[in-house]
Order: sequence, then structure tokens, then C-alpha cells
Amino acid sequence: MTTQTLKGFRDFLPKDALKRQWLKDQLIRIFEVWGFDPLETPTLEPLELFAGNIGEDEQYFYNFTDRGGRQVALRYDQTVPACRVVGQYARELPMPFRRYQIQPAFRAENTQRGRYREFTQCDADIFGTTSPLADAEVIGLSLDIYRRLGFPQAKVLINDRSLLADLPYAAIVAIDKLAKIGEAGVIADMVGKGISESDAKNYLAKTTQIQPNTTLNIIFDYLKVAGFNPDWFAFSPTLARAFSYSTGPIWEVIIPGSEGGSVLGGERYDKLVEKISGQSIPGTGFGLGFDRTLEAAQGAGLVPDFTTKTKILVTVFSPELKDKSIELSTKLRQAGYPTELYPDAQTKLEKQLKYAAAKSIPHVAIIGPEEVAQNQVKLKTLSTGTQTLVSPNDIQSSLS
Repeated sequence: MTTQTLKGFRDFLPKDALKRQWLKDQLIRIFEVWGFDPLETPTLEPLELFAGNIGEDEQYFYNFTDRGGRQVALRYDQTVPACRVVGQYARELPMPFRRYQIQPAFRAENTQRGRYREFTQCDADIFGTTSPLADAEVIGLSLDIYRRLGFPQAKVLINDRSLLADLPYAAIVAIDKLAKIGEAGVIADMVGKGISESDAKNYLAKTTQIQPNTTLNIIFDYLKVAGFNPDWFAFSPTLARAFSYSTGPIWEVIIPGSEGGSVLGGERYDKLVEKISGQSIPGTGFGLGFDRTLEAAQGAGLVPDFTTKTKILVTVFSPELKDKSIELSTKLRQAGYPTELYPDAQTKLEKQLKYAAAKSIPHVAIIGPEEVAQNQVKLKTLSTGTQTLVSPNDIQSSLS
């Protein structure tokens, strides 16, 4: 048996898992500041839910036949399942409905930097209104996330799929790759999909000449009034987004100077809920690339250097004194202080101290015979090596 993970899947040891937890906590805080509520959906859905709703990338579904003979798929994205939920519970949800969702998604695609086969996706959407103000709100949230995380600059590129309505979907998918493969590559891509070279050139030229419409101007005005730096947003006529369900404003966030492409992408999708459930409920929102955002934040020096959340190790001096250590650790935990009790009363104190140093636990509590006789605890700060005697009742104030 191999201990290696499958390609595109990862383990996260505590140091990395704590960084991921930090980013997730930051995102939840920002989502909720903007008035969004959490939503969770199953990992497994009927294949028919995703089939025909994603577009060219449906080849990357993780799908199989379950034991009941049903065709099922792992969650490919979160927008489609959210639309199912909105259609299913429309009578119970107040409209407009704001939701955020942070769960894993699965795509059987080639791995590359910042792109994996299992990854955490973070979405935020507004359902139940066609107003451009809803688009402006989720675009504003898109930018505010990176502003609040502390990035010196982020930029949202914005377009409207309605401006590309005269183009075939194959051309839209090709043009969406312009930044990666250049004009020649885009034309070759279209030709490879059966579009004549002359039509391909015309489609590309037409795209570069389009201008913002009324909806986009409303969004740009909103961003100005909301206080976003004008350098943080721009019209991008060749931004196309490859999802087949896009119907209105589309946008992507990039971090200037950061590798790996966009860190967030969004669109309006007014027909998707209706296609899935038969109910006409418009929607607009985005998906944030968790891994790419975390990598960019680390590159910008914005992520704290985590080792452990434990603040104190309560050692066990001997088997005879273990109850004193249990009582102290219980007292600290009840006070909400992250506390670890060394789980072996037979281990020498020296080894316990080395363990605390290896985990970068800042404080160690020692309760030996002398400390018990004086009703004291020896509190040691590992970074300085200083030791003080404190009362068990006063140890919390000594740690704050």
C-alpha cells in the first residue's frame, strides 16, 4: 500500500491547515459583514444537475454509477447546486436571497500551480433580482475581500455577456483564453472548432471594439460611490468567461504581479434556476479560488506564521501529581485558554519541555512537589526562558 495521495489531492499538516483556517475565518467575517448567510449542499448530486449547465469543461466531471444504478457526480461547482436549492426552497427563502458557501469541489482536470482536482471553493450570490445594483454589490464584495485581506492592489475586470450575444459559444470560449494564448492562439482555437478563419478574425475584432453598456456604467458608478480606488476596476471587452450559463455582467479579479491567473470569477445567470427547477429566479454571484487567494496572500506576506493555537502546555511531573495537572488544564480550558495536557505521566519532564519547544507552544506549566507544597505553579516562557511562581488562581492573568 502506498502512502502517496492521488494526483491532484492533498494532505494539509497543522501548519498549513491553520493558514487555511485563518483565510476561511477571514472570508466568513467579510461575507457576513456584507449581509450574506451560509449555505451548504451535498458533495454528491445527480449527474443530470450539472450535465448541460457547465459548458466545454463538462469533460472534467467526476461522475460514476452508484450502487442504486444512479448516475451521480461529485460537486463540480457550487453555483449549480445553489440554484437547485433556490428552486427547491423558493417559498421558504426571503428574496432577494444572499448566500455564501465554502465547500470542496472536484474537477478531473490536469493539475497545475494553484489548480487541483479537489479544491475549496468560496461562493457568494444574490438571487431574486435582475437589478444591476445586485451585480454591483457582489462585484464590490469581490474587491472588498482583497482590500480587507490587506492586498496593496487587486483589480476586477468587468464585461457583460450580453455584449457578446451575437457570437457563437465556441468563439466566446476561445476569446476567453486571449490573455493566455494570444490573438493567434484564439483564432486557431476557433478554427479548430469549425469556425472559418475570416469569421474568427471578425469575432475577435468585434469583441475588442465593444463599449460599456448602461448596466456596466451603473456598476462603475456604484464602485466609485462605494469608495473603491479607480485603479482597482476596469472594463475588459475581451473578458468572456467560459460558463455557458452566463447571461449578463461577468468579472474576474486579478492580483497584479501575482502568478496563476485570476483569483475570482463571477457572472449573472438569470436562466439557470429556471432551467433546473422551472422557476424563473435570476441570480448573480462569484466563485473565489481559495488556493490561489491563499498563495497570493502568502506571496504578499499577509498570512500569519502559524505553528499551533495552543498557548500553554501543562506538564505532568509524575504519576502521583497528575491530578494536579488535570485540575489546572481543566481550569484553563474552562476559561477559554487553549491548553494542552501532556498525555503521558511516565515521560520525563525534559522531554515534555522539548515537545513544547518543537510545537512552538509559548508557555509551559510545571507542578512538582515543591510547587504543590507552596500551592504554586511554575510558569515558564519558552521564548525568554524566564520562570515565575504563580498561584493556580492567578495563572490566567499571568498568561494574558
